[in-house]
Amino acid sequence: MTEAYIYDAVRTPRGKGRKDGALQEVTSLRLSAQVLNALKERNHLDGHAVEDVIWGNVTQVGEQGGCLARSAVLASDLDESIPGLSINRFCASGMEAVNLAANQVRGGAGEAYIAGGVEMMGRVPMGSDGAAIAVDPSLAMKVYFVPQGISADLIATEYGFSRDQVDALAVESQRRAKKAWDEGRFARSIITVRDVNGLPILEHDEHMRPETDMQSLGALKPSFKEMGEVMPGFDQVAILKYPHLEKIEHVHHAGNSSGIVDGAAGVLVGSKAFGEKYGLKPRARIRATAKIGTDPTIMLTGPVPVTQKILAESGMNISDIDLFEVNEAFAAVVLRFCQAFDVDPEIVNVNGGSIAMGHPLGATGAIIIGTLLDELERSDKEVGLATLCIASGMGAATIIERV
Repeated sequence: MTEAYIYDAVRTPRGKGRKDGALQEVTSLRLSAQVLNALKERNHLDGHAVEDVIWGNVTQVGEQGGCLARSAVLASDLDESIPGLSINRFCASGMEAVNLAANQVRGGAGEAYIAGGVEMMGRVPMGSDGAAIAVDPSLAMKVYFVPQGISADLIATEYGFSRDQVDALAVESQRRAKKAWDEGRFARSIITVRDVNGLPILEHDEHMRPETDMQSLGALKPSFKEMGEVMPGFDQVAILKYPHLEKIEHVHHAGNSSGIVDGAAGVLVGSKAFGEKYGLKPRARIRATAKIGTDPTIMLTGPVPVTQKILAESGMNISDIDLFEVNEAFAAVVLRFCQAFDVDPEIVNVNGGSIAMGHPLGATGAIIIGTLLDELERSDKEVGLATLCIASGMGAATIIERV
């Protein structure tokens, strides 16, 4: 089987996903095109250099609909002979794009791909595409559907995480993100977002709140308590599935949950022959990929079973992994991962995560793969694992190894 390598990874800074955010004027199409152009220019890609562009985005309606991947190719400087494929695996869409690309290369279906994703949450609101699991009673009742915030609080309740613990993780995420930016740890991957005149719009992650401390977070009210305890009473739905719990402890709020932001990221994946053809040096080998379905009520525990699966399939142990990126959709997700594997938090999300910098749904999976690669190189480590929880109860993971 042909090996698949990562040759390059870039991302935009993440803008606040609201009307006063720096990227509010930028469409998903334009932001995607800027990422594609950056990969083309940095790696001198001409003609039909890559087999396909696989692009994740979650809310595929309006300006993010209509096979955005192909539209982005046509809007970019890539050759029009390169097709595009839009995919949606919710929060893992960007990672799934990279994993699909790697497995296509492994199977001999083309020598190289650009994979990644985008989400402009300030322009195309999360949930505006609808979802059968949330609105069709025949499915919602069958699976005991609750919103993600309730699921996050259910994890905290089920596995014993206190308000202080989830807040402390959030404070640490902010501290690490600031340190990473101050020390230029993202410099290799960040591209400046520019307007139609070529003027810079955003050069730095905009959502960060480095002044965050336990006191400021302690003043925030739980975000999901009312929807849980008052009609429609989602807590009772969750307890029907988890009857051993007397009540749901509501500990999550805006300060310890992922930020709503705009952003895009791309990864150049190819074979050894592709690198030789274009004079490119591979940075890492994609050693393994995995995905799994999990209980859709607690929903966000996917990183645990998918990590168990990817380790088993690759013949590895958790101790073989030097660094982890576990998407900070909610603080309890990361705490549960560390608890399940007895992993040292010092090697998880070393440079902060989505609580500090935001979670542009379709892009985040590709972002954390790039962040993991940069940190492996910076810290001279060898093997890293990236994983995300996913809406409706799924998990995805990727193991990369420096070469």
